Amino acid sequence: MIEVKSSKISDGEFNRGVFATRDIKKGELIHEAPVIAYPNAEHEHIEKTLLADYAFEYGINHTCILLGYGMLFNHSYQPNATYEINFPNHSFDFFAYKDIKAGEEIFINYNGDEEDQELLWFDKEKQDT
Repeated sequence: MIEVKSSKISDGEFNRGVFATRDIKKGELIHEAPVIAYPNAEHEHIEKTLLADYAFEYGINHTCILLGYGMLFNHSYQPNATYEINFPNHSFDFFAYKDIKAGEEIFINYNGDEEDQELLWFDKEKQDT
C-alpha cells in the first residue's frame, strides 16, 4: 500500500517521503507506527540530536519517536492524510484524509490538525533568526 521513495519537496540529504502504491480511499488505515515513548524530562538529551526534529508529543508527560514509516511522512498545510494517537496500542495510526491516488506522496499536517495553518516550529525558528 505504501513505499518510501525520494520526495521532490526537499533537496536535503534525506529527501524521502511516503508514497501510495495503490489507490487509497478516504478514511482507510494507511499505517500503524509503533512508538518509543520517554518522559518529557529526558527530551533535553534528544534535543541535542537530529531526532529532535522527529519527536512527537505523546500525552501530557511523554514524548515519542515513531518507528516504521511514521517519521517519514512529510508536512503539508493541505494534507491528504491524518494521524491519531492510539494509546492502548502505543502507536500513531495514519489514515487517508482524502482519496489518494497510486503514486501520490502522502502528507500530514505536522501541527496535528489538518486545518491548522500556524507556522511550524522550525519555520518560526527561521523567522526569529
